[in-house]
Amino acid sequence: MTGSSNAPTPASASLTSLQAARSAVAALAAAGVRDVVLAPGSRSAPLAYALAEAELQDRMRVHVRIDERVAGFTALGLARGGRRPAAVVTTSGTAVGELMPAVMEANHAGVPLVVLSADRPAELHGTGANQTTVQPGIFAHFPVAAADVEAGTDPAGAISAALARLGNGIPVGPVHVNLQFRDPLTPGETDPLSFEPVSGPAAVAAAAAAAQVPAEDRATATDPRIPGTHRTVVVAGDGAGELAALFARRAGLPLLAEPSSNARFGPNAVGAYRLLLPELGPKIERVVVFGRPTLSRPVAALLARDDVEKALYLPRPVNWFTEGRRPETVISDIPGLFEFAGTGAPGWLEQWQAASEAALNTLNNLMEHQARLTGLQVADLVWDAADANLVLGSSNVIRDMDLVASPGWHPLDVYANRGLAGIDGTISTATGIALANGIPTRLLLGDLTFLHDAGALLLGNGEAEPDLQLIVLNDGGGGIFSVLEHGALGEDPRYTALVERFFGTPHRADLAGLCRGYGVRHRLIDSADELEAALAEPLSGRSVLEVHTARESLRGLHQQVQSAVTAVLRS
Repeated sequence: MTGSSNAPTPASASLTSLQAARSAVAALAAAGVRDVVLAPGSRSAPLAYALAEAELQDRMRVHVRIDERVAGFTALGLARGGRRPAAVVTTSGTAVGELMPAVMEANHAGVPLVVLSADRPAELHGTGANQTTVQPGIFAHFPVAAADVEAGTDPAGAISAALARLGNGIPVGPVHVNLQFRDPLTPGETDPLSFEPVSGPAAVAAAAAAAQVPAEDRATATDPRIPGTHRTVVVAGDGAGELAALFARRAGLPLLAEPSSNARFGPNAVGAYRLLLPELGPKIERVVVFGRPTLSRPVAALLARDDVEKALYLPRPVNWFTEGRRPETVISDIPGLFEFAGTGAPGWLEQWQAASEAALNTLNNLMEHQARLTGLQVADLVWDAADANLVLGSSNVIRDMDLVASPGWHPLDVYANRGLAGIDGTISTATGIALANGIPTRLLLGDLTFLHDAGALLLGNGEAEPDLQLIVLNDGGGGIFSVLEHGALGEDPRYTALVERFFGTPHRADLAGLCRGYGVRHRLIDSADELEAALAEPLSGRSVLEVHTARESLRGLHQQVQSAVTAVLRS
């Protein structure tokens, strides 16, 4: 830039930009970061070169994406699938702002996402220099730790301190480290890249740290005394884990588990519980909550009742609520939770199990008599094809899955972005999950969710391709709104056109053409038999199965399902 006489002068620097970048990468590896997603840019070039060096030395896996929003959600998926921190690197300016949705989701879902944003040096701030803005604090209060490292300063201490907070009782979530870099940004004759293998104690320590996976929460081997009997239910929300199922079984209580709780198994898990709450809900006296339930309005209504005692199991702080803002009593130890819950009253669990069986039989009978494929049938078939990790998009598909997923054992993990339940970044997240450990992955999503993140289908030449199958329910718009209050309003002729335009958001996008343009295999599915056969094929590379469903009949179908189940329960 052309400076003025009043422009500040650079401070003396002890490290070149490349040296600082190398130190940053080494600090990431020492903290257990194995995967880094890089979006291209000039100011972030030192980090790009340092990452290239680390990848060639087998200290880091680097994934390149041209879209920063895609990069952010891919890193979020890598962190979730790998159960360890993953990082995303961007250049300065608007590129950093593109990460906000992923940072918000990471905060509310408690995902250890590490953001490294490159920045201009201090002497260029406030001068109108190209691509220079205020980057420290850009993510507001969403990061659990943040640091701004001046150019020429070793960033290792700031990175190590920020990531260390994730293991020191601070809620897990995103970390933002803003790194200022001064020219030169590229390797020089006196500072070339080194492609020699790393050896010695430091390399061993870094490899060991990168391989660490946090242990799952498990019930202790103790057999706590459980006083009293109550009509208690266990609600397992997103991220609850197997502990919720073990607790429910030990206490003899019905388990109402969302699909992404990873607790929907065992004899106490109740299928189609959402349909049972209108009949059995009034009898509930106590509720024990694991994880974060977000899917069901009947569950939300249950948790808001004044006549029900409620406890939230919270062994460590979380980001998604402020203390004192929820109605449940917070309990951090399992013995205390058993004392609160007691055991199920005589016949209580059996009543829920019988109702669940009746509801699922009714659902299956209704699905068999549908003239064309519905979201419920697709969800049922996808759940049964349990030979891969499963990612569920927001809106209707995860709620369909919540109704039909049989409460047996699902052998692999189920994921969903329920931190803020947005539709953005879903394909990117699933890509990261599939790449994290090389486990084949299926993603069930709607057409608008697919279109919102279609850019994630773009992979650069030579980039690792995940084994990822997308099952897209295409009803030509936003079906979720038809089963909400907007659907009822839309039945009034005065509002039909308005609701369709502003909520239905109809479209005629050619999904097959999009897939063809991105070089992704596409197949149109017309029947349940065809879908079942496609799901039985080996899952390799990326593919899209597109299933057309009818949005106009969705509201009526869900009303029919609820009415049929209620009639069976009352008979």
